[in-house]
Amino acid sequence: MKPFMNEDFLLSTPAARALFDACKDAPIFDWHCHLSPKEIWENETPRDLAALWLGGDHYKWRGMRGCGVPERLITGDAEPVEKFRAWAKCMPKFIGNPLYHWTHLELQRYFGITETLSEKTADAIWQEANRQIAAGGFTPRELISRSNVACVCTTDDPADTLEYHAKLASDASFKTKVLPAFRPDKALAIEAPTFLPWLRQLEAVTGKKADSYAALKALLLERVAFFAEMGCRATDHALSPVPFRPMTEAELEAVFAKALRGEALSADEAEGYRTGLLRFLAKEYARRGWAMEIHIGAMRNNNARMFRSLGPDTGYDSIGDEPVAYKLSRLLDSLDAESSLPRTILFTLNPRDNYVLGAMLGNFQNEEAASKIQFGTAWWFNDNIDGMRAQIAALGNLGVLANFVGMVTDSRSFLSYPRHEYFRRILCEFIGGLVENGEYPADMEYLASAVRDISFYNAKRYFGLELSD
Repeated sequence: MKPFMNEDFLLSTPAARALFDACKDAPIFDWHCHLSPKEIWENETPRDLAALWLGGDHYKWRGMRGCGVPERLITGDAEPVEKFRAWAKCMPKFIGNPLYHWTHLELQRYFGITETLSEKTADAIWQEANRQIAAGGFTPRELISRSNVACVCTTDDPADTLEYHAKLASDASFKTKVLPAFRPDKALAIEAPTFLPWLRQLEAVTGKKADSYAALKALLLERVAFFAEMGCRATDHALSPVPFRPMTEAELEAVFAKALRGEALSADEAEGYRTGLLRFLAKEYARRGWAMEIHIGAMRNNNARMFRSLGPDTGYDSIGDEPVAYKLSRLLDSLDAESSLPRTILFTLNPRDNYVLGAMLGNFQNEEAASKIQFGTAWWFNDNIDGMRAQIAALGNLGVLANFVGMVTDSRSFLSYPRHEYFRRILCEFIGGLVENGEYPADMEYLASAVRDISFYNAKRYFGLELSD
């Protein structure tokens, strides 16, 4: 029986251990996350472990609900220590759940606590962790620096002012780059009740009217230029489903005018608008050399009652099962046909589609970049041992694993960086297994370079950023 989570955690062969030794200290490039630039700038010491660990973490909230914990002890008005004890009581039940591994990696890496969390150990861990937090070293910037993060790309709406990015960029004392990533989902969601209020926000930040489709496009180009000035190199789109219904400019103007009047749009009209605006933006991304991330397959806000109570991103999303291949192919091809397909990273939330996306990559590769079209890392509900192994295997079978741009946290938590270690261990175990089984030669010099590249350097090159090693 192996010890729990020792130095050989997830590494079962000599080759895997040697490869992990080669990449474990590589910097982190967190090119897709949901950290708050405001919190990074303000850099406040968290009040306690509950504030640092449980606030805003819908992964934990979802797990606690599965254990029957009352909402008062999850997102409600209970005392922080009560919430922590409720979380600790749940912990032993998460057999096979990545929450168990993430929790103990974070306790070990940030607090040096090797005891496992449970109802029995909760109070002792609470006291020791809070003692360390009070002693210092747990502000957002300190945690990012302790985690060896070279760059963070946050997720930002076109109407965001980016004021905290500007402040961070002017602070020479903080070495980690904090860059915006352009996420225009609200601009694309023309049928949503949030569209017109969002349009007013865009008008307020630009000082101009978005009274036509042409005007909207002009304002979005202004914002793209502003994001570029702030160092942006990445964009993000949540597409569920992937749209492809071409329309003429006149048709797009008519749909936009109808939305401005507050009239309901048909599904075809909304999809046509989304297709037109997405293609317009993608061409601009290609012109600027930006990478376009496409996240496919999330079915959001399934529980209407709790959405009304708590809002989005609170643990009530799941995996969708809409068709992917045909419209994704047509969307990418329509851009490639005009030499306007940007570097693109495709993520799927449904592992059913791993081979759909893995096969799609090869249709649109060219010399612009090594693996210009990427298969994004196992995401959200797949961010676990089985999900990562399946994604890595699919990419290895269908694409070029050595060119993979690797892991992202996709997180709102400043304690989530051990997930990169988790990924690196799983990656090294996979490749080490090929070596041990005689499926790949024991060229450890090359493979050590390859796992370092996947851990950091491929993404650095792909996004075209100067980052310190």
